[in-house]
Amino acid sequence: MDYKKLANLLYPNVDKTIDYYLKKYPKRDLPKGAEVMRIAPSPTGYLHTGHAYSAFISRATTRKTNGVFYFRLEDTDQKRLIENAGTIAYDMLCYYDMKPDEGYTGDNRPQIGNYGDYIQSKRLKIYECFAKYLVSIGRAFPCFCEKSENKEDILNKRQEQLENYGNIEDKDVCRNLTYEEIEKNIKDNKPFALKLLSCGDSSKTFKFHDLIKGDREIRENTKDVVLIKSNKIPPYSLAHVVDDTLMGTTIVVRGEEWFPSLSAHLEIFNAFGFKPPKYAHTPVICKLDENGNKRKLSKRKDKEADVRYFIEQGYPKVAVIEYLLNLLNSDFEIWRQKNPTQSYKDFDFKIEKIGSNNPMFDFNKLNDISKNYISKLSKDEVYSNLLKWAESYDFDFYNYLLNNEEYCKNVLNIDRENAKPRKDIEKWSDVKNSFSYMFNYNNHPFAPNYNLEGIDLNKLKEVCLSYAKIYNKDDDKQQWFERIKKMAQDLNYATDNKLYKQNPENYKGNVSDVCMYIRIAITGRKESPNLYSLCSLLSKDEIVKRLTSKF
Repeated sequence: MDYKKLANLLYPNVDKTIDYYLKKYPKRDLPKGAEVMRIAPSPTGYLHTGHAYSAFISRATTRKTNGVFYFRLEDTDQKRLIENAGTIAYDMLCYYDMKPDEGYTGDNRPQIGNYGDYIQSKRLKIYECFAKYLVSIGRAFPCFCEKSENKEDILNKRQEQLENYGNIEDKDVCRNLTYEEIEKNIKDNKPFALKLLSCGDSSKTFKFHDLIKGDREIRENTKDVVLIKSNKIPPYSLAHVVDDTLMGTTIVVRGEEWFPSLSAHLEIFNAFGFKPPKYAHTPVICKLDENGNKRKLSKRKDKEADVRYFIEQGYPKVAVIEYLLNLLNSDFEIWRQKNPTQSYKDFDFKIEKIGSNNPMFDFNKLNDISKNYISKLSKDEVYSNLLKWAESYDFDFYNYLLNNEEYCKNVLNIDRENAKPRKDIEKWSDVKNSFSYMFNYNNHPFAPNYNLEGIDLNKLKEVCLSYAKIYNKDDDKQQWFERIKKMAQDLNYATDNKLYKQNPENYKGNVSDVCMYIRIAITGRKESPNLYSLCSLLSKDEIVKRLTSKF
């Protein structure tokens, strides 16, 4: 068959050659060792946490090698597009310190860089040119078949191939059409998909090095994969080969679910004569379902699959980033312990250190990282971050914070400037509830939800009424403690303390028990920040009211 003639029949309006585009997008002038990597989401939903996980790999690697990290919007799935999804994805990357160096920056915003257009739906002429080239060298053919096979037919066909040949081959019957048959179909305006004419041998394998999975032996591709769909839009298989070649991508980071397609993609690169980029197939983030079974983090089921969730809940972005680093490089946690004040950007991140096992999303671990990070912030930093969060997600609380700045900073500073500061704030959305006993919020009087389980109510009453009588607002911390100590001794009640039981004459009162009863009356909780500090911030009238209102 005259393949050039066939190419002109299928694509009569394509007047450019692939050499034209290869010259238009020349090799990048970058330092030796610089990597070019990308994030290429499909705007069919929010930015998935797994996509941010992959993007971090690319951003960290290109930052380390003085390379280029770019954003390409893969919007060829037109039926599932969601308005503004691409813009949201870009904005989330910027928020989490992964701002791309070039590429798409959002809908109706200018693109950055010389290798665009960075939106795939605007590159269709380029794909057609490369598709025409494959036809002209006999490596692609038109398929006029309709989708008539159902799922059961396909599964039976594949099972038969496995039994007979030990491998699945997907050879299209249209690869045997004559030029005349193709010409007739074209004249009849019959739609066609363009497919790769695979030259793979199912009995042969080749070696491949994946940056995460290591050395692997892969079976040659034997599937005539679709290059251009009947709607003239290319699927990922062709589009990413063309785009990554023209845009100079050196490493492709993608989920391990793409690994089975690797041999087909490499065959397409080889058909063009292009050198493929290096690949890093990342393990997929998983979680345990209600039955204890491991499953992939789901857009449909899991709120934490949407990176915006962490912002809405008020997790500091550094905490989220460092949590991702923990999932990616297991030695980051040790590094952080040894370098508590350094930026995570100083950590020697390496793709090769990414484990092959699926990481499990763990809120407890995220919360611990977040608590540690927040505990190291100054009261001004905590207040500023809290105020910014509340402005977007709790406007009434925002107004309260704004109108009571000095008081709120003092509340947030309790036990903060210690050698071992308290770690009781996991995220900004916790603060209003965690310190509710300190906030006369929305003019509602303090009304604690007392947890009195296991509490001697008679002792509670006795301690509270006694403390109300002796409390002095002008006491310093030592004077306050001595007053509490004397009150405990004067009450002389039997406590559960072992020291008292062993020697009741020399241990007439338990200060910690007394403080617990006072704390319950003032905060409604058995645990709280430093009791003296809490009392020093509240008015004497407020303290006395809380001590006596229940009795």
